[in-house]
Amino acid sequence: MKKITIPYWIFTVLVVVFMGVGAITDTVKAHDAVELFKHLGYPEYLLPFLGIAKILGIIAILIPGFPRIKEWAYAGLVFDLTGAMYSNIAVDGISAGLSFLIGYIIIVGSYVYYHKRQKSGLLNQVKQAERTL
Repeated sequence: MKKITIPYWIFTVLVVVFMGVGAITDTVKAHDAVELFKHLGYPEYLLPFLGIAKILGIIAILIPGFPRIKEWAYAGLVFDLTGAMYSNIAVDGISAGLSFLIGYIIIVGSYVYYHKRQKSGLLNQVKQAERTL
């Protein structure tokens, strides 16, 4: 179980930090975030919306239970990252998109280990049920 739980929490904490920093700067309209949005050609009013959406996604991933909402949260974070990567590549070229690979690795790692935890939890429940019979 530790072989699944420890990597899950490492990846998940990295997702929270990675996406959380961006979410906070977006929500409060930090100067650097506003300048980046202007550079990419997006309106400033979009920043708080994206920031709050990321915060809600992070909360959904951290709260126990609600597997369907977690699936949507992971998907939303991947959509956000994909849109950011595409925008950076479109404006600054392909080399600007390479740094986003780290974000994908972190999110996918958390997602994969989330499902491994789910599966191992179900297997443990089945084994306990078999013992009681």
